[in-house]
Amino acid sequence: MESFLNFFEAMPTWQRAAWVILCLMVCWILEGNFPLFRFSYNKWKHAKVNFVFLATTMIINSIFGIATVGIFEWVGRSHIGLIYFIDLPIWAELLICILIFELMAQYLVHFLLHRVKWMWKFHMIHHSDTHLDATSGTRHHPGDFAMREVFALAAVIITGAPAGYYFFYRICTVFFTYFTHANITLPLWIDKPLSYIFITPNVHKFHHHFERPWTDTNFGNIFSIWDRLFGTFVYDDPKKIHYGLDVLDNKRDEDLSYQFKLPFDKSVKTDY
Repeated sequence: MESFLNFFEAMPTWQRAAWVILCLMVCWILEGNFPLFRFSYNKWKHAKVNFVFLATTMIINSIFGIATVGIFEWVGRSHIGLIYFIDLPIWAELLICILIFELMAQYLVHFLLHRVKWMWKFHMIHHSDTHLDATSGTRHHPGDFAMREVFALAAVIITGAPAGYYFFYRICTVFFTYFTHANITLPLWIDKPLSYIFITPNVHKFHHHFERPWTDTNFGNIFSIWDRLFGTFVYDDPKKIHYGLDVLDNKRDEDLSYQFKLPFDKSVKTDY
């Protein structure tokens, strides 16, 4: 188990990038063969827009990567964090850390991105996509992603997790991000049972419905446990979903200038 986690801690940048590309390619293949909706759109043009946001995400991720190294060194020297107060097998520590990472770096920050007015205006860009597919998982305004990274660092401090635990978690989030956003349909007999533990494609699609209260549900990324525990979990027929946001000009979902300026546009309503 230790060698397994050491692999992720020492994983070079090119392998992480290869994992991103692999996950995206697999999801694109699945979308082409098992689509949930048959969109009439230019898939490559749509992808190019979302890849611009991916580029800004990678830049921010690199900047926070420097801070992350410092955090891990400080936590290791200071012996602060939950795992220094428990004595469990590595697999149990890893599971606990992943659940806390999911709570802090996904559920909590995502909940706040919907509930705090100025945070929501940054997060709107992610929800403005009217043709949800795998590339939509990369669609985050730089301000949105930076806030997520701050909460992720806080989760590292709270857990005291070593780098291997954290990077394994990040690798898992990449897969779930692309898989749950992908325009794919899973048989109900597969999707529904999985949803009792995991965020599935059907589960996450409701989070992207264009109007509330549907939008304010299913905040998790990997596990559905926190949504179920805090009463924000929903499951229904995904064919009912209509993407976009009812307070935006959805015809401009591929207008990069419009999207980047949204958080600072005072004319945009937020419903809060």
